[in-house]
Amino acid sequence: MHAGGNWYTRTPLYLRIIIGLVLGLLLGLLLQHATPDPQNPPPWVARTIWWLNQSAKLLLQLLTMIAPPLILLAVVRALVTADIGGKRAGRVIFLLILNTLVAILIGLLVANVIRPGKHANLKPNGDAPHVKGDPVESLLNNIPKSFIGPFTDEPNTVGVILIALGVGLAVRQLEGHAIHSVIYATGIAFDIILIILHWVVQLVPIVVLAKVGAIVGQQGFGPFKALGWFILAVLLALFLQACYYLIRIRVGSWVRPMQLLRGTRDALFLAFSTGSSTAAMPVTYQCLKDNVGLRPQSASLGALVGSNFNNDGTALYEAMSALFVAQMIGQDLSITHQVVVVLTSVVAAVGAAGIPEAGLVTMTLVFTAVGLPVSYIVMLLPVDWFLDRARTAINVMGDMNVSCLLDGKEPAKNEDVAEPAEMAAA
Repeated sequence: MHAGGNWYTRTPLYLRIIIGLVLGLLLGLLLQHATPDPQNPPPWVARTIWWLNQSAKLLLQLLTMIAPPLILLAVVRALVTADIGGKRAGRVIFLLILNTLVAILIGLLVANVIRPGKHANLKPNGDAPHVKGDPVESLLNNIPKSFIGPFTDEPNTVGVILIALGVGLAVRQLEGHAIHSVIYATGIAFDIILIILHWVVQLVPIVVLAKVGAIVGQQGFGPFKALGWFILAVLLALFLQACYYLIRIRVGSWVRPMQLLRGTRDALFLAFSTGSSTAAMPVTYQCLKDNVGLRPQSASLGALVGSNFNNDGTALYEAMSALFVAQMIGQDLSITHQVVVVLTSVVAAVGAAGIPEAGLVTMTLVFTAVGLPVSYIVMLLPVDWFLDRARTAINVMGDMNVSCLLDGKEPAKNEDVAEPAEMAAA
């Protein structure tokens, strides 16, 4: 955010969202008070609610526009720049995949047990698509028939992911100069997408005002009761994931959980305050190396590689969001559909790339993968800014978990280990 901006951009995003939430509640109460018969609202009330819903629809269209190129560029860059080699490569990949799968399964378990969406009992929009029938058939049908097909007006989630994985793996086979050129080009394109994303995020407080006003004016406070249950469910799932990390660290490394928390609290607080695991990466590395005492290579692999791939909190949140919305509108997802949510969330978490609010963008791909209406993503906007910070802290704790497990069960005593060049430069 630039200091020279106007009063709107100078005000912190979370504060603007709170203001939008309060104004939306007041507007909704006004519309509700002007509607004695909810089944037959006055024409001006119906028209106002229609316009409020259209503004929310505009934000979703912009998020849907950004999602495919963001996923493509983020996954390609992560695959090309990941410097994992030698004997540790397989172990790093195993830990990253295991952590992400455990996070998603914890999220799905909590969402299936608590069922926060059942407290809303909403009806889907008339134009909302139904959950797709056979996920295996849908997966086969979504294999792209052309390179640009998945990026059209109706993004093909599976197609975007497959193309991103294929391009990333193919670039790794090129010569060194060509790889550097691809990294440079994708870096510029990625920065452009981030600028556009920043512009879109500035609309979030206005859309919160509009959507909250429309919901309260039309349906009262019922949906927000469900949103409260959703917050509790997500925080519980994130807490269980943190417990899993600490237990794994206690059993699989020489580091003690309280020692880790004391030594890395600066990195965790930075992750929570900024909502970006990428911004916290250098501090995470320094805390692990200097305060905890990990070997530089172990600290580097967890902090650097993890910040690109190990977004467990984001994956957990997106999987729970899909189940929450499905429960809200009475379209409970079967086990096979939840498997599709798992697979899509894994790649979408990589696409989040440690960027604040990027999880909101990639969530559109998770929803479309199982045919859920993306229009209900707007329901999550009033609480997303807070839950984004909480899940980012879990993302960073996941990076620390990988570093500790890589360091083994014996601490470094007087080993002559060189600091990795990429972290020394940072």
